[in-house]
Amino acid sequence: MEKENKETLIKIIVSALLLAVAYVVDRFTELPMWADLLIYLVPYLVIGYEVLFEAAESIVHGELLDEDFLMCVATIGALAIGFLPNAEPQFPEAVFVMIFFQVGELFEDLAEDKSRRAISQLMDIRPDSANVERDGEILTVAPEDVQIDEIIVIKPGEKIPMDGVVIEGSSSLNTLALTGESVPRDVTVEDLVVSGCVNLTGVLRVKVVKVYSESTVAKVLDLVENAAESKSKSENFITRFARFYTPVVVVLAILIAFLPPLFSGSFAANIGEWLKRALTFLIVSCPCALVISVPLTFFAGIGNASRHGILVKGSNYLDALSKAGVVVFDKTGTLTKGVFSVTSVHPENCSEQHLLHMAAHVERFSDHPIAQSLRQAYPDEADECVVTDAREITGKGMRALVNDTEVYVGNASLMRDLGIEVAVDESKGTVVYVAIGGQYAGRIVISDVIKPDSAEAIRALRQNGVTATYMLTGDRNDVGRHVAEQLELDGYYAELLPDEKLGKLQYLKNEKTSDNSLLFVGDGINDAPVLAAADVGIAMGAIGADAAIEAADVVLMDDQPSKIATAIRIAKRTIRIARENIIFALAVKFGVLIAAAFGVAPLWLAVFADVGVMVLAVLNSTRALKSAKSESASNVKS
Repeated sequence: MEKENKETLIKIIVSALLLAVAYVVDRFTELPMWADLLIYLVPYLVIGYEVLFEAAESIVHGELLDEDFLMCVATIGALAIGFLPNAEPQFPEAVFVMIFFQVGELFEDLAEDKSRRAISQLMDIRPDSANVERDGEILTVAPEDVQIDEIIVIKPGEKIPMDGVVIEGSSSLNTLALTGESVPRDVTVEDLVVSGCVNLTGVLRVKVVKVYSESTVAKVLDLVENAAESKSKSENFITRFARFYTPVVVVLAILIAFLPPLFSGSFAANIGEWLKRALTFLIVSCPCALVISVPLTFFAGIGNASRHGILVKGSNYLDALSKAGVVVFDKTGTLTKGVFSVTSVHPENCSEQHLLHMAAHVERFSDHPIAQSLRQAYPDEADECVVTDAREITGKGMRALVNDTEVYVGNASLMRDLGIEVAVDESKGTVVYVAIGGQYAGRIVISDVIKPDSAEAIRALRQNGVTATYMLTGDRNDVGRHVAEQLELDGYYAELLPDEKLGKLQYLKNEKTSDNSLLFVGDGINDAPVLAAADVGIAMGAIGADAAIEAADVVLMDDQPSKIATAIRIAKRTIRIARENIIFALAVKFGVLIAAAFGVAPLWLAVFADVGVMVLAVLNSTRALKSAKSESASNVKS
């Protein structure tokens, strides 16, 4: 594309110089008109031969009213008009119009290249090769040739070519292209790594879990490359408008050219002047400022979002995001981390450290999430304690001997079986009771943790025009209420089965106003029906989650709820810029069209109303590439 732009720039410069030479020859010599035409045809053909060829192709395919065809009719008419009675030659104007048209096309290409470069950071995640271990050797092969369960080696500085699990080594990964976050992510043995990230420090040996076509990088690239296929309402309007508008102005140009001379009483004397007006009218009428700038604005908006780790599957979803009025959240993994951890320790007759110490050892051999949380709270398992006779008490907890001391860890029912009465704990989480040597030793509260930026995300949504926030969860009512109160949500629904979640979403959707969109935000793994039912389904933390990329309309490649407000800001700004282009282009065009019909618009003004407006609209479109962070909340709401 850069090569084509350079060639176009060279043609513009050469034709401009040739036009200057032709103008000097024309002014200072007395050549016949046909000779002047031949001189001006040289720069005209240098700059316009591709446009003439494209117009001819349009005629062959029955598409007569595109901008190339209209520009050819206008410029050829300007070249020929001087041969009519009482008409002045328009040779320089014809060449100038074609040069300026190509300048506009160049600006369009440059702006589109800029938008594509914004997405190219994401496209850079495509791996070129993979180092795979086979028969004791490391071979460099195409990622498509690597199979599941093969071992790949990833050196520092290399892209991870396949999704897999680390079996040897530790390192830091640059996930910027996928998540928009610059902070490296540390990985070690048994951690999942996804394709598209860049290995920064250590050498990793990774066991492949997905073939390349099913990997994260392939799915993300496919999503981005096809994002432009879904048109927004604004783009569809412009397409329909151009189909109606262009034939109408062509008919009007023909009427302007021939009706006034017919009724003037002297057709031959007046036809030249009215043809000039008609040609001016025709140049102004080209709808390319709208047809080019509006789709380019949405393309730039999608590019801007991708730089923030937000993948929007089409410009129609930017439309819907800009109207966000109600946002509904899943709880676990969306507003909360989805990982249980110890949140409080209440010892009796012993220290906190001793209580955690004994509980962690009893749970040493369990795979239950609560057991994992207790072990994480006391990670030093390599002490000299001896754990024997460990066994599970179904539905109640665990029992084991720790240094020959009997320890029970479980729920209140287990304590009652031991003859120990415990007070009811009102904590919002799972309460684990501990008895050591037949005596009550205390309780440990384990709960899901609210994400650090969830509260800020809710505040940011309200600042960006969202009027109501709700949460749907299958968790207990007291847990749901606690999270909703902490985050100051407008409402919550708890203890919901998957089909009940869908029913609640439909209820909220029916309650909202028709000019607002309802967004559902979930982890994309078990919320596919609800994601599909919302006006916009947003998948959180989708790095490596196939279901999220498939089910959602918008994919956030990390775990930050605050990115939802960022997506809404980008969408609002994109829509506002598209509307600016539409209003500006139509206002200028209609004004100059009226002036052209009355003969008070010179040809250069017609060129500005067409190509000049297109250039300004295209330049305005590129503003959608810039970060929306600088936009104030008041501006965003407009």
